[in-house]
Parts: sequence; C-alpha cells; structure tokens
Amino acid sequence: MTHPFLRARHIALSFLTGAALALAAVTPSEAAAKIQYLVSPGGIEAWFVQDATVPLIAMEYSFAGGSAQDPKDKPGVANLVGDLLDEGSGELDSKTFHERLDRRAIKLSFSANRDTFRGSLRMLRDNKDEAFDLLRMALTSPHFNTVDVERIRSQVISGLRRETTNPTSLASRKFLEIAFGDHPYGRQTNGTLDSVPTITIADLKDYVGRMLAKDTLKVAVVGDVDPATLGKLLDHTFGSLPAKANLTPVPDIVAAKPPQRAFVPLDVPQTVITFGGPGFKRSDPNFMAAYVVNHILGGGALSSRLYREVREKRGLAYSVFESLRWMEHSALFIGNTGTRADRAGDTIDAIEKEVRRIAEEGPTQKELDEAKSYLKGSQMLALDTSSKLAQALLQYQQDKLPIDYIEKRNAIVDAVTLDDTKQAAKRLWGQGLLTVIVGRAPQAAAQPAAAPAPKSN
Repeated sequence: MTHPFLRARHIALSFLTGAALALAAVTPSEAAAKIQYLVSPGGIEAWFVQDATVPLIAMEYSFAGGSAQDPKDKPGVANLVGDLLDEGSGELDSKTFHERLDRRAIKLSFSANRDTFRGSLRMLRDNKDEAFDLLRMALTSPHFNTVDVERIRSQVISGLRRETTNPTSLASRKFLEIAFGDHPYGRQTNGTLDSVPTITIADLKDYVGRMLAKDTLKVAVVGDVDPATLGKLLDHTFGSLPAKANLTPVPDIVAAKPPQRAFVPLDVPQTVITFGGPGFKRSDPNFMAAYVVNHILGGGALSSRLYREVREKRGLAYSVFESLRWMEHSALFIGNTGTRADRAGDTIDAIEKEVRRIAEEGPTQKELDEAKSYLKGSQMLALDTSSKLAQALLQYQQDKLPIDYIEKRNAIVDAVTLDDTKQAAKRLWGQGLLTVIVGRAPQAAAQPAAAPAPKSN
C-alpha cells in the first residue's frame, strides 16, 4: 500500500542471489493457517509464519513516529537517519559494515514515512546470526561519523535539487501543502534544500534516542526458522533498546476541503496533474466500501473509469490512476496523470466529469461484481512471496487489524453492497477535487473563482 508522496527513500545495501530472491510462495489461505503470535522470552512480540520451503528468512519491523516527529524547522531528520544507520556501527566502520553485508548476501535497509520508521532484513537461513547481529548494531550503536553524514547529506541534497525540476515531485509537494498546511503531514519526509543542510549529528542521535524503543516496535517474520530460535534472535536484536519512546503528540487532521486548484509554472514538455481530497482512515467502518469503489474509479489500471475516459476515449494521457492513502492521523485519495500543456484543460475536465458522475450515481452492479472478483483474486499475487507476506503482516499490525485478517478479508470484500459504495463515492468525491497542475501555463490552470490560490512557501 505504499504510495508516491508517502514513499521514503529506500536504500538497499546488498542483494540476494537470483535464486534467493525467489522466496517461498505462500498462498494467503496457507498463510492464515500458519500465522503465529510469538512472544520472545524477553517480551518482544511478533507475527510469524514458519516456512521451510526455501532456506530464507524475511523480517519487516517498524517503530512509531516517522517523519512526523521531525523538528518543525528541520524536516528530513528521520529520512537522514534511515540513510545513515548502516553507515558504520559498533566496532565496524561504514566500509567494513557493508562488506559484512555483501559477504553474506544480507539485505538490510531502513526508511521513514510519515508515521513510522521501519526496516527490512533478508538473509539466507545459515546467515541469520550474523544478519540479526548487524541489525542490532545498526539500531543500538550507529556511528554518525562526520564524513559519512556529509557524504549521505550531499546525496540527499542532490536528490532534492533534481526534484526542483521534476513536475511529479513538485505536484506532490504542493498537494501536501494545500491538503495539510502547517501540520507535520504537510512537510516533506526527505526534507528541503533549506532544512537538510542544517540537520546536525546531535539531531540524528536525538531522533534515534527518542524513536527506537520497544513499546512501539512491531515485527513480522516469514521464513525458515523455528519459534524458539526466532525468540532468541529477537531478544538479541531488540532487547537492549529503550523501553519507551518519547513521541511528540501529532494531532488528527482532515485534509483541506475541495474544490481548490493551484498552478506551479515549470517549463517542461508534459504537464503533470495531481488531484485528490479527504479520504477514509483505515479504522473507518466504511473503509472497504471506499476501497472497492475507488478501485472502480481509478485503481483498476486498464479497467478503471478514469483510464477509459481519459486514455481510451479521448487519448489525453498515457496513464491515469487514483488510490486511497491512509495514515495514523488523516487520510486522502490521490491521483495523478500527465498530458500535453495544451490538453491539460481537457484532461482536468474529463477527470472532474467522471468524478462528479460516480459521486452522484455510484457504480453499477456489474462494476461492483467485477471489482470484488479482482480484489479477491489479486490478494493471491499480493502475498505470493515471503517478503510480500512479511510486509503485509507488518502493515496489518500498523493498521490495528486482527491476526486472522488475511482469512477474513475476502468475506469483508464480499459484504460490500451497492448502497455502501454509493455512499462512499458521495463522501469521497461529492465535494470535488484539490488539483495541482505543474507545467507550462495553459488556460485551464487559471485559478477558479470559488477557490483562492493557497499561499506558497
């Protein structure tokens, strides 16, 4: 369920061999029967699927906080921490740490989104002791040496400079500014050209000390390891972390009310259009109805209404999509497309027309039946490897879903009625859209009279 504007930079440090990447194919029904709730001797909790089909282990884990915990004037701290935790720790400098990963084909990475700081660990079964120990060192004794910090900082700044001429990145930034204003969700996870140079080593250490704690830790493990061995590995890896995190409260927020429109001038051949508005939080009892009807409008790739109207019927864009994005304190729907500047107005009109139509009429029974069939069948593909299953199990924990959710999901999809989807469609799209256009100034980018332009930072 990761999404473009919430996706943090993800640095993979080493790669498993081609054979190792073919992780165990565990079907959802099999996974549901195998998911164990494991508590280590030291009290570390995990969702765990033991599977010896392939001699591999995949672990996903997260801590609460994420980039929403960055200092207000220093967005980018969490992202920089994620890029630096593996740049030397314990007795190992950066070069030696990476050599140890590469020698054992261990894949270790860290990333931050708005609500969580998370990590991923992949290894061959026989290398599990070293893999878990390297992770322990990264979490508990990162070096943050000046030379490494400045090297990684320069890479982040280079990426931020590239984003200043990337229409999709600019559209995402402006959309978040409009949707969330001064709320932490309105800031960029990877920071800004002004903030990243000001982040100090003390800021990085402070973030680690406040965020990486056992009380908010969530763990999902899939692979060839027995429960007793896994419990010892979890205690060794996470047991010495602080007992409690020191989180700054983040308020709930509803995204800005549509309709609003903003234009960002950029001299590029293709105009990018990002559109969206308030969505459904994962805890909302009508979430699944919203998820299904959103698939019908914009999430179904070649089968969605927006694709048919914008691409097939009018040839206005190569692709157009829309999806639901939910966070701990808010939720959005967000879509994106790209077109020629002289066709931006027609593209926006086509999108808005289809959004109004589904808000007023809802989907048809045929569309609902086809969407249900796809969403139930696609779950098999979404969970067909150990890595994917571990990622899903971690996400379910973060979403506060029950441990048997995989088993229940298709019945929840089936229970969605046509009336449910009509109500969800009206709630999602009945107010119109927040729209951001980035590109050469077409006539359609003019600010609508009913919606004054939001202030730019």
